[in-house]
Amino acid sequence: MCGIVGLFLKDKSLEPQLGALLSEMLVTMTDRGPDSAGIAIYGADQNDLVKLTIQSPEPETDFAGLTEDLRKAGIKNASILPKNTHAVITVSSDQIDATRSALEDLHPNVRVMGTGTAMEIYKEVGLPKDVLERFKISDMSGTHGIGHTRMATESAVTTLGAHPFSTGSDQCLVHNGSLSNHNNLRRELTREGIRLETQNDSEVAAAYLTGEMAKGKNLGEALTSALDDLDGFFTFVVGTKSGFGVVRDPIACKPAVMAETDAYVAFGSEYRALVNLPGIEDARVWEPEPATVYFWEH
Repeated sequence: MCGIVGLFLKDKSLEPQLGALLSEMLVTMTDRGPDSAGIAIYGADQNDLVKLTIQSPEPETDFAGLTEDLRKAGIKNASILPKNTHAVITVSSDQIDATRSALEDLHPNVRVMGTGTAMEIYKEVGLPKDVLERFKISDMSGTHGIGHTRMATESAVTTLGAHPFSTGSDQCLVHNGSLSNHNNLRRELTREGIRLETQNDSEVAAAYLTGEMAKGKNLGEALTSALDDLDGFFTFVVGTKSGFGVVRDPIACKPAVMAETDAYVAFGSEYRALVNLPGIEDARVWEPEPATVYFWEH
């Protein structure tokens, strides 16, 4: 049992409140998963710049002098914004692979949580309230975001095992459920060159969608393919740079509720995650249908 939330803003005046709104939604879901928590925020597109959200178990050591280490490795004009155990490195888009390689060589304890021109991911072991406060998520603005609080069932309680999972640029996924064919899919995706960091089945789902979108599918088409190719119980909420999508498996035993107004589209594992959103009393509220793809794009 896990708790997942998502918020896609249509009204730009709400963008400064995105972090605060998502934080309250996720904290409400704490009793569905007290092991770890995480959130992805999509902000302004950086155009020719790419952000790498990184994490270290020893941030004081790994983040000190990191700018200079990257400069010596040939990564020019990198900027670094530390946030507790995470940091956001911003580099030019043509230096993303070199930056990853430099991090692996110079700081092997550092892990990349996600990359993209708009997305930042923050996740850690602990209760949602504590994790969100560590990274000052309530102060963040953006266009859309997704969050997760985890009750671990099939893999270790670690930072890397927390959601959201990101396996492609500006792409991430949160999941409530379990997949039964993830080991076979993992082997296929690895052969296709998609990088996976954990043994978590949810990361395989994220990688599957990355692979499908790499073939030219949009988010909605990739989620439709997932209904045929993924076995098990799942409710997915997925983010891309411009989009937000939801799909449930054909049995749909994992709870889910959605709400839509002229200002936003919201998702929660339970309705109580949505009750404090502005204008919720006038929203169209519904339970997503089984085996039905919902997605919105800016």
